[in-house]
Amino acid sequence: MNSSPEFSASATSSARDVKVRAPELAGRRWMNSGGKDLTLADLRGKVVLLDFWTFCCINCLHVLDELRPLEEKYSKELVIIGVHSPKFEFERTVEAVDQAVERYQVEHLVLDDPDLVTWQAYTARAWPTLAVIDPEGYLVATMSGEGHAAGLTEIIEGLIEEHSAKGTLHSGDGPYVPPPAPETDLFYPGKATRLPSGHLLVADSGHHSLVEYDDDAATIIRRIGTGVRGSADGDFASASFSEPGGITVLPEDLAAEVGYQLIVADTVNHTLRGIDLENETVTTIAGTGEQHMVGAIDNVRGKPGELGRYDGPARDVKLSSPWDVLFVPSTAEVVVAMAGNHTLWSFDPKDGTIRILSGTMNEGLVDGDGETAWFAQSSGLDLGPAGEVFVADSETSAIRCLDPATGEVSSLVGVGLFDFGFRDGPAAEARLQHPLGVRSLPDGSVAIADTYNGAIRRFDPKTEEVTTLARGLREPSDIVLIDNEGTSDDAELIVVESAAHVLTRVKLPKDAQKVDEGALTTKRPSTEIASGPVSLTVSFTVPAGQKLDDRWGDPTFLQVSATPPELIVSGDGGAEGLSRDIVIDPEFTEGVLHVTARAAACDGEPGGEIPLHAACHLYQQDWGIPVELVDSAPNELTLDLRGA
Repeated sequence: MNSSPEFSASATSSARDVKVRAPELAGRRWMNSGGKDLTLADLRGKVVLLDFWTFCCINCLHVLDELRPLEEKYSKELVIIGVHSPKFEFERTVEAVDQAVERYQVEHLVLDDPDLVTWQAYTARAWPTLAVIDPEGYLVATMSGEGHAAGLTEIIEGLIEEHSAKGTLHSGDGPYVPPPAPETDLFYPGKATRLPSGHLLVADSGHHSLVEYDDDAATIIRRIGTGVRGSADGDFASASFSEPGGITVLPEDLAAEVGYQLIVADTVNHTLRGIDLENETVTTIAGTGEQHMVGAIDNVRGKPGELGRYDGPARDVKLSSPWDVLFVPSTAEVVVAMAGNHTLWSFDPKDGTIRILSGTMNEGLVDGDGETAWFAQSSGLDLGPAGEVFVADSETSAIRCLDPATGEVSSLVGVGLFDFGFRDGPAAEARLQHPLGVRSLPDGSVAIADTYNGAIRRFDPKTEEVTTLARGLREPSDIVLIDNEGTSDDAELIVVESAAHVLTRVKLPKDAQKVDEGALTTKRPSTEIASGPVSLTVSFTVPAGQKLDDRWGDPTFLQVSATPPELIVSGDGGAEGLSRDIVIDPEFTEGVLHVTARAAACDGEPGGEIPLHAACHLYQQDWGIPVELVDSAPNELTLDLRGA
């Protein structure tokens, strides 16, 4: 991930003059191959691109979209293989992987690798990781993180040219076999909301459109959008979306002033769209259509080299996978769950501006004010009884509470990036698994779409207890409350049962269940280091045509922390520079090092002056490194920060 202690964006390249045979591909099964098992020998003559991904990871989903133009442009020479390497326990199941490949319309081969066999063979340490194999079966490049489309294009074209000349390139159809398309009214719907008319509007994410149902959510009234992936504004018949998500309704007076009644998070287009139900039109109201990447310094207030606070006219600011939206009456603004860079934003419909409300773009679970809090793929929002905003923070399997006026956040349920499970009880001990939705209930409690547990859970702020309301659902992603005037005893929910492609009614039980199927922790292969003094170094190569921006001092910065925090005796915290001496407590045997590195560069020639109006760039990458302390292991750790 661009900003992620778990999904790092480091990048390394194997030396082109060293011939290294690519390890064989092994896993549970092959998908999109017409039932055929494949080996690297079957792929000789093709450029092969491995994409190590897992479907919970927003950066992995970004890479899927980055790869679509490549697989179309080089369809005769390139074979892309998605190696699915799970984080959560749910992601190991056959059904879940099948649904993810279908949901995200993965149009290339997929190797299902639940035990991380191929992941370890290619020494992957982060989601996503990419590896390029030449037509003769040699590994020529690896890189992790997103934003590598330009670099991959250069590598692929170079390999095509080289192996065309050698006669070792075989142009023609590859082994990908498309699966049959399902025929359902909804296709992996994401979010839903009740309209002022009483009708229900559903984000039919897999069909790239919105569907309006009647009051009972039984009959389709109309569809908004063509149903084909796109980004066009216009009337309901010609407008297009790309995997739309959350929907929020504006107050009548505000809607009359701005000219639209609804705001939709158009997730894969990285935009917000305004929906005018009366005139049946769709307009883009925020975002440029390009994804914001950490590494570009667009719209930053502050000197180069600082992360800055992003704000400005909403149509001029790049967004990153907005997943949900919520109008907040107390501020008259719309909170945006910006899943793609782990932040919460605030959009003002009146003046058309947008700004970061809370979050640093680092991924994790850290409470605090808007300038210091960390989130992790926030994916669901709802308003609490006192005007607070409840947040489903999916990658930390957490429920957070946001003050929409200040951006301050606290955690209600959840421990961190690697901790999840299915456990009811006191909130401090309870565990969720990748929740995507929240909904306030009449009694002040919060219903939770606990997606990977297939359950609706409830957090009661009065007792600080978590219980289970319903089980056996297929990836519930959002909840709509039917009886908003009654009590929880007679209320009913409509659950967006995403993987079943349906809306499901769930009656709130009088007595909730108490479930305890355990707490789990994600385990990945560890890096062995010695306890005691350790030298940590991050190397940074300035891209061609740029130079370090040292006009305001050292343009580099390093942040180091650990889980548990006591793992580091000294040397943690943030400071300028890309090297640090830290001391690891020998009382521990394992832990996780969290490293964030930043470097600022501007267009210009090394040794020369930076031109007055030069474009400047902020490169940031994060690593979450599981470590095992071994006496005989090295006391040095080197990471690579590469300019995009």
